[in-house]
Amino acid sequence: MAFTSPEIWASDLGLVPYEDAWRLQQKLLPLVLERKIPDVLLFLEHPHVYTLGKHGKEENLLLGEEELRKREAQFFRVDRGGDITYHGPGQLIVYFVFLLEDLRVKRFVEILEELVISTLDPFAIKAERIEGKPGVWVKGKKICSIGIAVRQKVTQHGLALNVNPDLSYFSFINPCGEPNLPVTSMERELGKKTSLNEVISAFSHNVEKQFNRDLHFRSREEIWRYDFPS
Repeated sequence: MAFTSPEIWASDLGLVPYEDAWRLQQKLLPLVLERKIPDVLLFLEHPHVYTLGKHGKEENLLLGEEELRKREAQFFRVDRGGDITYHGPGQLIVYFVFLLEDLRVKRFVEILEELVISTLDPFAIKAERIEGKPGVWVKGKKICSIGIAVRQKVTQHGLALNVNPDLSYFSFINPCGEPNLPVTSMERELGKKTSLNEVISAFSHNVEKQFNRDLHFRSREEIWRYDFPS
């Protein structure tokens, strides 16, 4: 796989509203495309939100507007692949703004799956891929959702790994369009909470190994101000 930049920028943004994170990706896309900055990896959490992929069906959201408000959750239709999923506190979101160049989309999704599987391994969680079902699974239960969009060969969106989220929010949707799809989390599998910082550290190490590139962390303020060199 060919990359013109020898490094990857990363940033741990903390809790970010979904719309703000989406706007940030839009700002970064042309900068990555024109190689004014390297590929960018964003680690964050979202407040409670349901997102529906471009080919998803709204009936897979089982809550009305009033019920969403009661649960302090939002709903957005987005341009990524996949159907409906949930994001919330305790779930690690990893967004990739990467220029694919000669790397095929299917292979990129497989790489994301491999990154998650490798990240879970040192936590004594044996995860796997299931052919034809994007994401990562543990004993038949989904622990990570994956959905990306590609514009001008630049990726957006990424993955959502259930670390310590409130899994009850998944009961208000048909996850990935499948009624009663079983979901799990690192907390449920281990019987205890795991630090998101530990997971970010493990994931970052695997990204460097997978892409054979150095990961350089940038502050939230630096990423957010869009003040990049021309």
